[in-house]
Amino acid sequence: MAVEKYARRSGVALMRSSWRPHLRPPFYSIAAASYHKSAPWREPAAHVVESPTPERLPIYPVDTPESPPQKFKPSRFKRIEEAAPFSSFLTDTFYRQHDYLRISITEKCNLRCLYCMPEEGVPQSPPSHLLTTPEIVLLSELFVSQGVTKIRLTGGEPTVRKDIVPMMQQIGQLRGARAGREGLKDLCLTTNGISLWRKLDPMVEAGLTGVNLSLDTLDPYQFQIMTRRKGFDAVQRSIDRILEMNALGAGIKLKINCVVMRGLNDREILDFVELGRENDIEVRFIEYMPFDGNKWSERKMLPFQEMLDRIKGKYPGVEKVQDHKNDTSKTYRVSGFVGKFGFITSMTHNFCGTCNRLRITSDGNLKVCLFGNDEVSLRDILRENNLGNPIDEEAFEAMKKIEMDRREGRVDGVLGMLNNESELLGVIGIAVKGKKEKHAGMGELKNMKNRPMILIGG
Repeated sequence: MAVEKYARRSGVALMRSSWRPHLRPPFYSIAAASYHKSAPWREPAAHVVESPTPERLPIYPVDTPESPPQKFKPSRFKRIEEAAPFSSFLTDTFYRQHDYLRISITEKCNLRCLYCMPEEGVPQSPPSHLLTTPEIVLLSELFVSQGVTKIRLTGGEPTVRKDIVPMMQQIGQLRGARAGREGLKDLCLTTNGISLWRKLDPMVEAGLTGVNLSLDTLDPYQFQIMTRRKGFDAVQRSIDRILEMNALGAGIKLKINCVVMRGLNDREILDFVELGRENDIEVRFIEYMPFDGNKWSERKMLPFQEMLDRIKGKYPGVEKVQDHKNDTSKTYRVSGFVGKFGFITSMTHNFCGTCNRLRITSDGNLKVCLFGNDEVSLRDILRENNLGNPIDEEAFEAMKKIEMDRREGRVDGVLGMLNNESELLGVIGIAVKGKKEKHAGMGELKNMKNRPMILIGG
């Protein structure tokens, strides 16, 4: 059973559970979620002390004042289980509820940005190792059923995937409350904008609500240096099209992500702020982060406070904007401007305490932290429903027919598209509860082995 294998490999203690009768036995709840750190760069797992349960509570003499009875305090895991209606599978040991899922749908990209991909590219997974569209839809449905309300499609560059629009149409059908959950509210896209303008209209019809567009320079010549490709005009065309559609009421939340590198594009910070003078655009300046192959160095990293000081030097009327509790950026506005600007401060001021994000890589691995190197395959468990083979459209239709037959009583079996849903949820729950309180510091991150950004999905 995959959940048992993953638990043994991760050093997670399990105990049989009887509090979810709707799942097929044997199912496991997590008694402790301390990862076994076997790799040389990892710390040894901490000793696990079981929390008391009502059956283990000490019995105090009734008339002994020096030994007063103590009020039972539920264990951390008991409190997580009782955090309904949000799923305990997506709640970690620090009570962070993960309602935001980022899915990388391709490893391919039509640019070669300096901070993301080496100039020579990266070795890509065989096609059979990548998630199919039905598999992405099945995982999306599973996570939404557990409380995820926001899904973001990333890459690579997601718009290079030929079936992205049909995929979005199927994911968009997950909107609306169901089975005690809120259902999907936001379907978003992170893109470089090169091909977006061609597909934007049908994407909006499919339910697209937000676009994060990566753009690190407003100079066409600098663009070619930073991306090692041409295409600035196409990106501008995509931005213009979003603004045109919003003027007609499309309501697409547009954010422009700019990775700032000292000595390369930091002189353009004020130009980016100017984008919000008359347009409802939020520009987010991102501190340069270390990933495998991007030749990160601390001297290239511009801290957010230095960026903010530069902006305040030009615009005295800078106001702080109230951030949502799960926002990754610190947001500001120049008085009189329509748009906003913000800073993603992963390197100098982490926002781990309110992190609500999970990531699925294009080859089907779950990552609970962008900077962590712990991963677990959901793809392999998912494909057990198809004898270990990729779930293509034909297999997907067959699974839907079997599910319909079960619902209408023509065949026996547990309802649900996936025969091993409890197994998938068990592995997801273990991974989420192994999430650390915060990611490593700058000194550790630059030496930590992790995927290149292009293979994570941002």
